[in-house]
Order: sequence, then C-alpha cells, then structure tokens
Amino acid sequence: MEHVVTMNSLIKILRRIYLKIFNSVNINIQILNKKVYYPLLFKSQDIKYTNIPIIRGKLKIINLGECTFGNGLIFNSSFDSNPIGLHKKCTIYISKSGKLSIDDKSGFSGVSIYCSNSISIGKNLFCGGNVSIWDTDFHSLNYALRRTHDEETVVSLPVNIGDDVFIGANSLILKGVTIGCRSIIGAGSVVTKNIPEDQIWAGNPVKFIKSISHQHGIY
Repeated sequence: MEHVVTMNSLIKILRRIYLKIFNSVNINIQILNKKVYYPLLFKSQDIKYTNIPIIRGKLKIINLGECTFGNGLIFNSSFDSNPIGLHKKCTIYISKSGKLSIDDKSGFSGVSIYCSNSISIGKNLFCGGNVSIWDTDFHSLNYALRRTHDEETVVSLPVNIGDDVFIGANSLILKGVTIGCRSIIGAGSVVTKNIPEDQIWAGNPVKFIKSISHQHGIY
C-alpha cells in the first residue's frame, strides 16, 4: 500500500514538473511567434495590421490580394485553444482579386475564411468554433464548365459582417451575404441571405427567430 502511495505521489510530482516545463516552453514559443515569426510573415505577404493578433496555435494565412487586420484580434488555432475542441487550425486565403478587412477586437476559433472578392468584418465579432466564411462558389454550377476548370465563370460576391455580431459554432456564411450589427446567428446555421440588424436567425437554411431588444440588457 505504501509503495502505491509513493508511486502516485511520484507521478503527481512528475506531472507538475512536466506541465511547468511545457507551459514555460509554450509561452516562450508564443512570445517568439508574436515578436518575430508573424511580423516577418505579415510583412512578406503585405498584410497591413495595427498590432499582431493574439494567436494560440498556428495561423495558416496566404494573402495574394489585400488584407487588413485591426487592433486586438484573437485567433484560437489549435485543438485545445477553445474548450469546445476545434476541428482545424484557423485558415485564411485571399486570392489576387480578394480584399479582406477585419476590424478591432474580433475573435475567431478554428475559422475558415476564403476571400475571392471582398469580405469585410466589423468590430467585436464573436465567431464560434469551426465557422466558415466564404465569398465564392469555388466551382461553376454548370457541370460542363466544371470539367474545363474555368475559374472565370465562378460566382463570387461580397460578404459584409457588421459590428458586435455573434456567429454560433459550426455555421457557414456564404457569398453575397450582409449580417447587420448586433445580430446573432445560431450554431450550425447556413447563411445564404441578408440578416438585418438586431435579430436572431438560425437553421439550414437560416430563418428568422426573433428581434433583439437591447434596453436594460433584456433580450
């Protein structure tokens, strides 16, 4: 019995030592990324920014067009960086014709952003885990044109997301959509139409649920 107690105590001590070392190394890597890696990456890809975002994990970004980041952005980009668990890292792709703008204090977890035309995201966006924001169909809807891989026939339309929007986990925001300020998109929604300000919408396809009253904090 004494031997078991001793082993359990030893395991606990070793675990604490391991976590202390791991956390120390992880913090140092985050500092190195913030001070060196991402400034060099953003400069090499001509990404304009107010300051380097908080990035937990590895942000995968390719900018061939125009990209502007505001102040105080957060990207949770590893499995354990969000309590719900993420399916993937944050991935952002801006094509040669694309223009991506993300305003101050917006946060993302495992987001997929593909910008072929224009995506504009306002301030204070709460973007739940594993959300996708795409402004393009990727492929032609005509089967014959898909065979030719003719990208000029692919439809791309601007996406605009206002200030203080909350997008629930696993939602999909598609081309040509505008989401008004302070509106909420329920988890798992597929957004294919414009959402007015101060409303809750949810579902596949997304449907109106109710309006939001902000008086005295009552919703």
